[in-house]
Amino acid sequence: MLALCTWSFKDDLFQLSKNLDVFASVYKEVNINYVDDINSAKMIKTGVDAMLDGLDPYTEFVPESEIEDYKLHYVSTQYGGIGAGIFSRNGKVFVSDVFFGFPAQKADIRPGDQLVKINDIVLDGKNNDQVSLLLKGAKGANIKLLVKRDSDPAPVEKNLVRDEIKQPNVSYSGMVDGNMGYIKLDKFLENSADEVTNALTAIKKNNPSGIILDLRSNGGGILQEAVKIVNLFVPKDVEVVSQKGKIKEKNFTYNTASAPLEPNLPLVVLVNSRSASASEIVAGSLQDLDRAIIIGQRSYGKGLVQQTFNLPYNSLVKITIAKYYVPSGRCIQEIDYTHRKDDGSVVKVADSLIHEFKTKNGRSVYDGSGIYPDIFVKQERFANVTQALVGKLFVFDFANRYRATHTSIDASKKFSLSDADYADFVKFLDGKNYSYNTASEKVLATLKTETTKEKQFGEIQAEYDALKAKMSTSKKNDLQLHKDEIKQVLENEIASRYYYEKGRYEANFKYDKELAQAVKVMQDKEMMASILKGEGNYKVIGKPVLAMAAKKAADADTTDEQ
Repeated sequence: MLALCTWSFKDDLFQLSKNLDVFASVYKEVNINYVDDINSAKMIKTGVDAMLDGLDPYTEFVPESEIEDYKLHYVSTQYGGIGAGIFSRNGKVFVSDVFFGFPAQKADIRPGDQLVKINDIVLDGKNNDQVSLLLKGAKGANIKLLVKRDSDPAPVEKNLVRDEIKQPNVSYSGMVDGNMGYIKLDKFLENSADEVTNALTAIKKNNPSGIILDLRSNGGGILQEAVKIVNLFVPKDVEVVSQKGKIKEKNFTYNTASAPLEPNLPLVVLVNSRSASASEIVAGSLQDLDRAIIIGQRSYGKGLVQQTFNLPYNSLVKITIAKYYVPSGRCIQEIDYTHRKDDGSVVKVADSLIHEFKTKNGRSVYDGSGIYPDIFVKQERFANVTQALVGKLFVFDFANRYRATHTSIDASKKFSLSDADYADFVKFLDGKNYSYNTASEKVLATLKTETTKEKQFGEIQAEYDALKAKMSTSKKNDLQLHKDEIKQVLENEIASRYYYEKGRYEANFKYDKELAQAVKVMQDKEMMASILKGEGNYKVIGKPVLAMAAKKAADADTTDEQ
């Protein structure tokens, strides 16, 4: 056996040496003989990226030129800048968002303002990455902006001093209806556990009746931060998550390390289909330990652990080294990257390979499909007309105009757009193109295509034209038919002009169905106890057949506009 292992190891080394030699030779010959000049760094990165793409989307090479962006995305939340988001429109650069307390907001730069120049450099034709580089720099460095606002006759020069822009992990915390504490956690980067701790400490001063931890659309981050956050609600020396991979030395179990800050208050965690990785560790472990009720939609299903390794010349590679398992023993990884089809594509874990596990109180949960919520809430989708108005920036533009003509509004939790304001928005849309296709129109277009191919369209053209005309008339009523949801997006956007990101959250609270469900459940102590004990319908959570039935029921409730 020893001789066989030695031979296998030597064979692996030979194959490795052989293929590296082939790779280097191909690169050398192409570099010498190719008809055009070669960008060596770009060519090598393309080759490395292609090699790693065959593994999974999370194993990646990061060259020296991208290290800072990598750290900002995966590790740190800090950079030197002015505290504003940007976007391009018709070759010009505009401000999309302004963050409270930073140089842009202090200088009265507003969403919708055009950035004409940065340090005398004209921005016309520059892309977002180029402009972003010009805005960023060392903390304390001066930056000169030429800013144009529609309501002003001429551009205005503004001199700012760059500050350290720290994007918080906790974007909002405070009290909501029912005397419930609410914490919105966007990511698990550096200090996220400290931020949640501070938010929870402040909330506890209000004697809340329960805590809502919102992890919707949180793509994850640092695993250890997730463990610390679970520890805020779970006693010391309790297993939160374990990671298991090919190398035994990298297998590890993470337990809570200290006494919890709040072990008893009712707790709800909100998740959706974009809650991934560290979010799923928090939601999954709290569900397995029967400490929290999970509300929303099934999570993304990323149960893979990555570790970074330093490479020569200040580059690095991030490699998937293990899968993680929450306390019941289940792995929530949904995609099977190990077993690929012949064409290289990957598939979801088959239902036949999904296993049952038990929570602390004996509830049944399942692996291979993300975290399924204890209470499923159908995710609402805006109508096509609303999506078109947002996507074509008419909601954004109207909010800017509203801000220019209204010096103040009510507190964001109370702010509501009046019928007169909505009528003004409808008038604002006159002559503007916000065309969109409904599902019915798409079906009708397909009917025309297919009947034309079969040379039968002439026979149904009269009926086709009549249906198309009726649909066109119906669409004219969409601004009134979907008035409530259009008002919702308008109120959110307008509130952000006065109260920034905090205002956007607070204006949306009254429309948030998952949040309302969380408050309702925590106010019903008997229901809370029933769910966590696994009584009745709560004994089994997310069984594949049951989960599919729930999804079909939700889909059946979907309207034509959705």
